[in-house]
Amino acid sequence: MRDTAELVSLRDGIAELVHDGDSVALEGFTHLIPFAAGHEVIRQGRRNLTLIRMTPDLIYDQMIGAGCASRLVFSWGGNPGVGSLHRLRDAIENGWPAPLEIEEHSHGGMAGRYAAGAARLPFAPVRGYQGTDLEARCPSVATVVCPFTGARVSVVAALNPDVAVIHAQRADRRGNVQLWGIVGVQKEVVLAARRSLVTVEEVLDELEPVPGAVVLPSWVVTAVAEAPGGARPSYAHGYYDRDNDYYVAWDPISRDRERFAAWLRDEVMGAPR
Repeated sequence: MRDTAELVSLRDGIAELVHDGDSVALEGFTHLIPFAAGHEVIRQGRRNLTLIRMTPDLIYDQMIGAGCASRLVFSWGGNPGVGSLHRLRDAIENGWPAPLEIEEHSHGGMAGRYAAGAARLPFAPVRGYQGTDLEARCPSVATVVCPFTGARVSVVAALNPDVAVIHAQRADRRGNVQLWGIVGVQKEVVLAARRSLVTVEEVLDELEPVPGAVVLPSWVVTAVAEAPGGARPSYAHGYYDRDNDYYVAWDPISRDRERFAAWLRDEVMGAPR
Protein backbone atom coordinates (compact mmCIF):
# COMPACT_ATOMS: atom_id res chain seq x y z
CA MET A 1 0.00 0.00 0.00
CA ARG A 2 1.35 3.43 -0.91
CA ASP A 3 1.74 5.92 1.94
CA THR A 4 1.88 9.13 -0.09
CA ALA A 5 -0.10 10.56 -2.98
CA GLU A 6 1.81 11.67 -6.06
CA LEU A 7 2.10 15.43 -6.63
CA VAL A 8 1.44 16.08 -10.33
CA SER A 9 0.43 18.83 -12.71
CA LEU A 10 -3.24 18.98 -13.61
CA ARG A 11 -2.43 18.05 -17.20
CA ASP A 12 -0.41 15.00 -16.17
CA GLY A 13 -2.95 13.96 -13.56
CA ILE A 14 -5.79 13.83 -16.07
CA ALA A 15 -3.58 12.15 -18.68
CA GLU A 16 -2.53 9.42 -16.25
CA LEU A 17 -5.81 8.78 -14.46
CA VAL A 18 -8.72 9.48 -16.84
CA HIS A 19 -9.05 7.24 -19.89
CA ASP A 20 -11.62 6.88 -22.67
CA GLY A 21 -14.52 4.72 -21.53
CA ASP A 22 -13.94 5.31 -17.81
CA SER A 23 -16.60 6.00 -15.22
CA VAL A 24 -15.65 9.36 -13.72
CA ALA A 25 -17.17 11.14 -10.73
CA LEU A 26 -16.40 14.86 -10.37
CA GLU A 27 -17.98 15.70 -7.03
CA GLY A 28 -18.46 18.85 -4.98
CA PHE A 29 -21.60 20.34 -3.49
CA THR A 30 -22.30 24.06 -4.04
CA HIS A 31 -18.61 24.86 -3.68
CA LEU A 32 -15.31 23.11 -4.38
CA ILE A 33 -16.64 21.95 -7.75
CA PRO A 34 -13.65 20.75 -9.85
CA PHE A 35 -14.14 22.96 -12.92
CA ALA A 36 -10.45 23.17 -13.84
CA ALA A 37 -10.16 19.38 -13.89
CA GLY A 38 -13.29 19.05 -16.02
CA HIS A 39 -11.93 21.55 -18.52
CA GLU A 40 -8.68 19.60 -18.72
CA VAL A 41 -10.67 16.44 -19.51
CA ILE A 42 -12.27 18.38 -22.37
CA ARG A 43 -8.91 19.64 -23.63
CA GLN A 44 -7.50 16.13 -23.65
CA GLY A 45 -10.39 14.92 -25.78
CA ARG A 46 -11.65 12.12 -23.56
CA ARG A 47 -14.61 10.22 -25.02
CA ASN A 48 -17.27 7.70 -24.06
CA LEU A 49 -17.12 8.56 -20.36
CA THR A 50 -19.78 7.59 -17.86
CA LEU A 51 -20.11 10.80 -15.85
CA ILE A 52 -21.33 10.35 -12.28
CA ARG A 53 -22.40 13.17 -10.00
CA MET A 54 -25.14 13.80 -7.46
CA THR A 55 -25.86 17.28 -8.79
CA PRO A 56 -24.50 17.80 -12.30
CA ASP A 57 -24.42 21.50 -13.07
CA LEU A 58 -22.40 23.65 -15.44
CA ILE A 59 -19.24 21.56 -15.58
CA TYR A 60 -21.14 18.50 -16.76
CA ASP A 61 -23.14 20.61 -19.19
CA GLN A 62 -19.82 21.72 -20.64
CA MET A 63 -18.29 18.24 -20.73
CA ILE A 64 -21.40 16.73 -22.31
CA GLY A 65 -21.54 19.53 -24.88
CA ALA A 66 -17.88 18.90 -25.70
CA GLY A 67 -18.68 15.27 -26.53
CA CYS A 68 -16.92 13.64 -23.57
CA ALA A 69 -19.85 11.60 -22.26
CA SER A 70 -22.00 8.72 -23.42
CA ARG A 71 -23.77 8.12 -20.10
CA LEU A 72 -24.80 10.15 -17.04
CA VAL A 73 -25.60 8.76 -13.58
CA PHE A 74 -27.09 11.45 -11.32
CA SER A 75 -29.81 12.55 -8.95
CA TRP A 76 -30.52 16.15 -10.05
CA GLY A 77 -29.28 18.31 -12.89
CA GLY A 78 -29.61 22.01 -13.57
CA ASN A 79 -28.07 25.46 -13.57
CA PRO A 80 -28.57 26.41 -9.89
CA GLY A 81 -30.87 29.37 -9.53
CA VAL A 82 -31.14 29.85 -13.31
CA GLY A 83 -32.72 26.90 -15.11
CA SER A 84 -31.96 23.96 -17.34
CA LEU A 85 -28.70 22.54 -18.64
CA HIS A 86 -29.20 23.03 -22.36
CA ARG A 87 -26.20 21.04 -23.59
CA LEU A 88 -27.46 18.14 -21.46
CA ARG A 89 -30.95 18.51 -22.90
CA ASP A 90 -29.64 18.69 -26.46
CA ALA A 91 -27.70 15.47 -25.96
CA ILE A 92 -30.69 13.62 -24.51
CA GLU A 93 -33.33 15.01 -26.86
CA ASN A 94 -31.34 15.28 -30.11
CA GLY A 95 -28.20 13.20 -29.65
CA TRP A 96 -25.94 16.24 -30.12
CA PRO A 97 -22.98 16.08 -30.11
CA ALA A 98 -23.47 12.42 -29.14
CA PRO A 99 -26.36 10.39 -27.72
CA LEU A 100 -26.50 10.38 -23.91
CA GLU A 101 -27.90 7.56 -21.79
CA ILE A 102 -29.11 8.58 -18.34
CA GLU A 103 -29.64 6.79 -15.03
CA GLU A 104 -31.44 8.89 -12.44
CA HIS A 105 -31.67 8.35 -8.69
CA SER A 106 -32.77 10.28 -5.63
CA HIS A 107 -30.13 12.15 -3.63
CA GLY A 108 -30.45 9.51 -0.93
CA GLY A 109 -29.99 6.74 -3.45
CA MET A 110 -26.84 8.26 -4.89
CA ALA A 111 -25.39 8.97 -1.44
CA GLY A 112 -26.14 5.39 -0.44
CA ARG A 113 -24.43 4.05 -3.54
CA TYR A 114 -21.28 6.04 -2.79
CA ALA A 115 -21.32 5.02 0.88
CA ALA A 116 -21.67 1.36 -0.06
CA GLY A 117 -18.84 1.70 -2.55
CA ALA A 118 -16.62 3.36 0.05
CA ALA A 119 -17.34 0.57 2.54
CA ARG A 120 -16.79 -2.09 -0.13
CA LEU A 121 -20.32 -3.37 0.38
CA PRO A 122 -22.35 -4.67 -2.57
CA PHE A 123 -25.38 -2.44 -1.99
CA ALA A 124 -27.11 0.04 0.32
CA PRO A 125 -30.73 -0.04 1.56
CA VAL A 126 -32.98 2.91 0.69
CA ARG A 127 -36.45 3.54 2.05
CA GLY A 128 -37.83 5.89 -0.59
CA TYR A 129 -37.81 3.61 -3.64
CA GLN A 130 -40.63 1.31 -2.53
CA GLY A 131 -43.79 1.86 -4.56
CA THR A 132 -41.96 3.31 -7.57
CA ASP A 133 -41.17 1.70 -10.92
CA LEU A 134 -37.43 2.40 -10.57
CA GLU A 135 -36.57 -1.26 -10.11
CA ALA A 136 -38.09 -2.09 -13.51
CA ARG A 137 -36.33 0.83 -15.16
CA CYS A 138 -32.94 0.93 -13.46
CA PRO A 139 -30.44 -1.94 -13.34
CA SER A 140 -28.86 -0.63 -10.13
CA VAL A 141 -32.10 -0.87 -8.08
CA ALA A 142 -33.42 -4.13 -6.63
CA THR A 143 -35.47 -5.51 -3.75
CA VAL A 144 -34.23 -7.86 -1.04
CA VAL A 145 -35.94 -9.53 1.90
CA CYS A 146 -34.70 -8.42 5.32
CA PRO A 147 -33.28 -11.46 7.18
CA PHE A 148 -34.46 -10.04 10.52
CA THR A 149 -38.03 -8.90 9.82
CA GLY A 150 -38.96 -10.48 6.50
CA ALA A 151 -39.80 -7.03 5.12
CA ARG A 152 -39.07 -6.23 1.48
CA VAL A 153 -36.40 -3.53 1.24
CA SER A 154 -35.21 -1.55 -1.79
CA VAL A 155 -31.46 -1.56 -2.33
CA VAL A 156 -29.13 0.29 -4.68
CA ALA A 157 -25.92 -1.16 -6.08
CA ALA A 158 -22.63 0.22 -4.80
CA LEU A 159 -20.87 2.82 -6.91
CA ASN A 160 -17.15 2.29 -7.48
CA PRO A 161 -16.09 4.77 -10.17
CA ASP A 162 -12.90 4.19 -12.08
CA VAL A 163 -11.85 7.73 -11.17
CA ALA A 164 -12.91 10.25 -8.54
CA VAL A 165 -12.02 13.92 -9.05
CA ILE A 166 -12.59 16.49 -6.32
CA HIS A 167 -11.32 19.96 -5.42
CA ALA A 168 -10.15 20.94 -1.93
CA GLN A 169 -8.62 23.92 -0.22
CA ARG A 170 -5.20 22.49 0.38
CA ALA A 171 -2.87 19.53 0.71
CA ASP A 172 0.56 18.95 2.15
CA ARG A 173 3.54 17.62 0.22
CA ARG A 174 2.79 14.04 1.21
CA GLY A 175 -0.66 14.33 -0.33
CA ASN A 176 -2.81 14.64 2.80
CA VAL A 177 -5.86 16.65 1.72
CA GLN A 178 -7.88 19.12 3.79
CA LEU A 179 -11.30 20.54 2.87
CA TRP A 180 -13.95 22.42 4.82
CA GLY A 181 -17.15 24.37 4.43
CA ILE A 182 -20.19 22.75 2.83
CA VAL A 183 -19.03 19.19 2.26
CA GLY A 184 -20.94 16.75 0.09
CA VAL A 185 -19.78 13.22 -0.75
CA GLN A 186 -16.16 14.03 -1.55
CA LYS A 187 -14.81 11.71 1.14
CA GLU A 188 -17.05 8.85 0.09
CA VAL A 189 -16.32 9.15 -3.62
CA VAL A 190 -12.56 9.13 -3.08
CA LEU A 191 -12.84 6.06 -0.85
CA ALA A 192 -15.15 4.34 -3.34
CA ALA A 193 -13.13 5.01 -6.49
CA ARG A 194 -10.38 2.84 -7.92
CA ARG A 195 -8.13 5.90 -8.34
CA SER A 196 -8.48 9.57 -7.48
CA LEU A 197 -7.23 13.02 -8.36
CA VAL A 198 -7.60 15.92 -5.93
CA THR A 199 -7.00 19.45 -7.18
CA VAL A 200 -6.21 21.99 -4.48
CA GLU A 201 -5.85 25.72 -4.07
CA GLU A 202 -2.39 25.31 -2.60
CA VAL A 203 0.16 22.75 -1.47
CA LEU A 204 1.79 23.49 1.90
CA ASP A 205 4.60 21.97 3.90
CA GLU A 206 2.21 21.33 6.78
CA LEU A 207 -1.57 21.51 7.24
CA GLU A 208 -2.94 23.72 10.01
CA PRO A 209 -5.99 22.38 11.89
CA VAL A 210 -9.35 23.82 10.80
CA PRO A 211 -12.47 23.15 12.92
CA GLY A 212 -14.80 20.74 11.16
CA ALA A 213 -12.43 20.06 8.29
CA VAL A 214 -12.34 16.72 6.49
CA VAL A 215 -8.87 15.28 6.08
CA LEU A 216 -8.25 12.64 3.43
CA PRO A 217 -5.01 10.83 4.30
CA SER A 218 -2.46 10.51 1.55
CA TRP A 219 -2.78 6.75 1.39
CA VAL A 220 -6.36 6.95 0.03
CA VAL A 221 -5.50 9.56 -2.64
CA THR A 222 -3.77 8.63 -5.90
CA ALA A 223 -2.60 12.07 -6.97
CA VAL A 224 -2.80 15.74 -5.98
CA ALA A 225 -2.54 18.64 -8.42
CA GLU A 226 -2.13 22.26 -7.35
CA ALA A 227 -4.73 24.30 -9.27
CA PRO A 228 -5.37 27.76 -7.76
CA GLY A 229 -8.88 28.89 -8.65
CA GLY A 230 -9.68 25.34 -9.71
CA ALA A 231 -13.28 25.54 -8.46
CA ARG A 232 -14.23 28.79 -10.22
CA PRO A 233 -16.98 29.85 -10.98
CA SER A 234 -18.12 27.94 -7.89
CA TYR A 235 -16.46 29.01 -4.66
CA ALA A 236 -13.80 27.73 -2.32
CA HIS A 237 -14.62 28.57 1.28
CA GLY A 238 -11.91 30.79 2.70
CA TYR A 239 -10.38 31.53 -0.73
CA TYR A 240 -12.92 33.14 -3.11
CA ASP A 241 -16.64 33.69 -3.62
CA ARG A 242 -19.09 32.20 -6.09
CA ASP A 243 -19.28 34.01 -9.43
CA ASN A 244 -23.06 34.31 -9.70
CA ASP A 245 -22.87 36.30 -12.94
CA TYR A 246 -21.12 33.39 -14.64
CA TYR A 247 -24.06 31.08 -13.92
CA VAL A 248 -26.52 33.61 -15.34
CA ALA A 249 -24.36 34.22 -18.41
CA TRP A 250 -24.08 30.48 -19.07
CA ASP A 251 -27.77 30.14 -19.91
CA PRO A 252 -27.74 31.97 -23.30
CA ILE A 253 -24.35 30.48 -24.19
CA SER A 254 -25.55 26.93 -23.61
CA ARG A 255 -28.82 27.39 -25.50
CA ASP A 256 -27.12 27.84 -28.88
CA ARG A 257 -24.77 25.26 -30.44
CA GLU A 258 -22.69 27.79 -32.36
CA ARG A 259 -22.35 30.10 -29.39
CA PHE A 260 -21.37 27.17 -27.20
CA ALA A 261 -18.79 26.02 -29.75
CA ALA A 262 -17.27 29.51 -29.79
CA TRP A 263 -17.18 29.57 -25.98
CA LEU A 264 -15.53 26.14 -25.91
CA ARG A 265 -12.90 27.22 -28.43
CA ASP A 266 -12.07 30.52 -26.73
CA GLU A 267 -12.50 29.75 -23.01
CA VAL A 268 -11.42 26.12 -22.72
CA MET A 269 -9.42 24.91 -25.70
CA GLY A 270 -7.58 28.20 -26.01
CA ALA A 271 -7.17 28.87 -22.30
CA PRO A 272 -3.68 29.03 -20.75
CA ARG A 273 -2.63 25.80 -19.02
